[in-house]
Amino acid sequence: MPDQSAQRVDEVRAKGRLAVLVEFGRQITTIRRQRWGNLWGYVFIAPAVVLFLTFQGYPLLRGFLMAFSDYRWLIPETQGLFAFNGLANFREMFGDPNFYRTFGIALKYTALYLPSLILISLTIAVLISRVTNPWTAGFYRVVAYMPVVLPVSVVMMMWRQIYHPQYGYLNHLLGTLFKVKDPPYWLGSPDWAMWAVLFPDIWKNFGYYTLLFLMGIYNIDPTLYEAAAIDGAGDWGQLRYITIPLLKPVFTLVLVLTGGIASATVSIMTMFDSSGGPGESVLTVDLYAYRTAFMMGDMRMGYAATISLVMGLISAAFSGIIFRVLRTERA
Repeated sequence: MPDQSAQRVDEVRAKGRLAVLVEFGRQITTIRRQRWGNLWGYVFIAPAVVLFLTFQGYPLLRGFLMAFSDYRWLIPETQGLFAFNGLANFREMFGDPNFYRTFGIALKYTALYLPSLILISLTIAVLISRVTNPWTAGFYRVVAYMPVVLPVSVVMMMWRQIYHPQYGYLNHLLGTLFKVKDPPYWLGSPDWAMWAVLFPDIWKNFGYYTLLFLMGIYNIDPTLYEAAAIDGAGDWGQLRYITIPLLKPVFTLVLVLTGGIASATVSIMTMFDSSGGPGESVLTVDLYAYRTAFMMGDMRMGYAATISLVMGLISAAFSGIIFRVLRTERA
């Protein structure tokens, strides 16, 4: 009898230990599921992750490594791990007068492009938001967004015809309506080449940012405007003290999406090919990097990658400053 009792006690203990282990395993499985989610989800997102790493991650890593190498496409000896040259490209870049000149052109273009784009987009968004009829407001939104869906090449080729010195609509309008005797030579003058790219670039992109501002305006509580009107605030006062302050998250998004220093490389190349316009008056730093990598000498892709890396860091710093200055609870 004592032996049987001891045996039963051992069996109960063994079952207890097994139950504890089973419960522990269940808890581990529950915690793992809570932390990692359903493992089948990773199976479904795996194709997207593979595509991202292939077409985004690897080019970024490859470009970063090329920035620290003397990679020249036409010279096989400079390709591979043995082409590593440390900070030599950076030292050359900071002593390159062409880099500073093209960087200055990019800054000038940004100083003209960014404020104009924001002002035009915000103004049109405010005007559309005042339209009470939903069908009419929807029509205006569609009209404002139509240029966005057009390819850049189509837009620039269309504006090339508008700028034509003899048959273009713009110079014909300036001559007949405004009596301008000597209209600008848009595509052949260094003084007007930047404006020739700026106008179509703004025209093509303003609709996208107009919709962003509209979404921000539509999310503002209408009772704030009603209270301001009761207190005697006019349209300008409501815009200044209600609309603009509450649109800070949208301003943050717009400034970050513009990417800091605007380059308009595709627009410039479509309008003037890769020459950078007459007298290289619109040769921005990004276009200079493209020419260095694909069109000049032995195709110095390593040096071009260095320029692109520095410009990317500058854009990242610009975004960081924007988040710091315009930080809000919603941004």
